[in-house]
Amino acid sequence: MATEPAIDVPIRDEAIRLGQLLKLSGLVEDGAQARELIQTGRVLVDGEVETRRAHQVRPGSRVELPGAVMTVVRSDG
Repeated sequence: MATEPAIDVPIRDEAIRLGQLLKLSGLVEDGAQARELIQTGRVLVDGEVETRRAHQVRPGSRVELPGAVMTVVRSDG
């Protein structure tokens, strides 16, 4: 989907919901925008289309959306 370099998005817990991750990354403005991207099939998690906002994303996962790629990493703090 995208060829941009991946940005690292650190999380504190073992997993985070996909919708929350998109908001945390700052790549979407709010939950409504995250929902729109996810429900219309424009978000890939580890190369697969994911349409569930509550999908649990873990460190090491690669998330792609139009114009951006992110890698989920474990926060040190």
